[in-house]
Amino acid sequence: MRALCWQGVNELSVERVPDPVIVNAQDAIVKVGLTTTCGSDLHLIDGYIPAMRAGDVIGHEFLGEIVEVGSQVRRHRVGDRVVVSSIIGCGRCWQCESGMWSLCENSNLKPGVTEMAWGGDTAGIFGHSHAMGGFRGSHAEYVRVPFADHGAFTVPDGVDDMNALFASDAAPTGWMGAELGGVKPGDVVAVWGCGAVGQMAACAAVLLGADRVIAIDRLPERLAMAEHHIGIETIDYSRTDVVAELTERTGGRGPDVCVEAVGMEADVSGLYGKVRKRAMMGERPTAVREAIHACRKGGSVFVLGVFAGTVDRFPLGAMMNKGLTVRGAQQHGQRYIPRLLDLIGRGELRTSHLATHTMPLTEGPRGYDLFKHKKDGCVRAVFRPWA
Repeated sequence: MRALCWQGVNELSVERVPDPVIVNAQDAIVKVGLTTTCGSDLHLIDGYIPAMRAGDVIGHEFLGEIVEVGSQVRRHRVGDRVVVSSIIGCGRCWQCESGMWSLCENSNLKPGVTEMAWGGDTAGIFGHSHAMGGFRGSHAEYVRVPFADHGAFTVPDGVDDMNALFASDAAPTGWMGAELGGVKPGDVVAVWGCGAVGQMAACAAVLLGADRVIAIDRLPERLAMAEHHIGIETIDYSRTDVVAELTERTGGRGPDVCVEAVGMEADVSGLYGKVRKRAMMGERPTAVREAIHACRKGGSVFVLGVFAGTVDRFPLGAMMNKGLTVRGAQQHGQRYIPRLLDLIGRGELRTSHLATHTMPLTEGPRGYDLFKHKKDGCVRAVFRPWA
């Protein structure tokens, strides 16, 4: 089959690789219909995530049709149209049963790197390096889905593929940030980043009853998209002091909940930041720092952007003395996907506008170039493996 493979830092190519096969009785094989780029893929491409090997198939956000099932799969059959969580969860360990699917104790078969780096293993993730299990990714014609009864979700009739696609990762990630960040009716919520995850976090905050939602970015087309499709306020951080602006807009108090949806490769300014970026010296929590300073006393900050190691100049004093709650996680997709598919089916949540560029998988390297460098207003590039 054809697949988009990582060949080295900033080097991708479409290659022929062996078709996946059933390995365990709980597996399913999915013929991929749509698969999309994601910001966390860029961390792999740019060399920030360890344990990548030449030839690894990348991609983790996808939708398709089940073409084969293992003997112990009970909830699916051949022909089902499914969206698949990017996180692989066994469904029976203590973490999965507690709803913390990205902390699954059984799905990462190569936990040594994460145990050494973080003090504990985490769930396996499709196409996300051998540190996360070494599972082949979704930028391919077929994917093996372990624990299919828990990770694959039948798409309701009437929900089109493009809207359902983003229920795989972007929508549940954004929803988790708003819900676990504690958004409640009447809150003022600030979201850093107007990419797909940031927009979905803002949309979730609206649906959870926030009184005001303010999104922060610098790209005019993304700010306009958030205003038009979600109906929220925006701030262009290149034109103002974000903390001062948020303080003014909230009558001096600050947002109740701040959601960071940027991650380790945040935009940097000044000589210090540019030198660190070029030298790949640690991660750049620019938006995290700003969110902590902007948040109201006693408020909540949720980190959705992906980080892998240590950060410098973390404002621990501000966090402690302001009495903030700071949380973060990889997305617990299985916890949210059924609810999101229901919202999409009722027309309360729309995601298809995120797919700004659609192309065959053979144009994968070009799609990632558009996505990485935000060319031509690209928010997400979506690949059709069978086009």
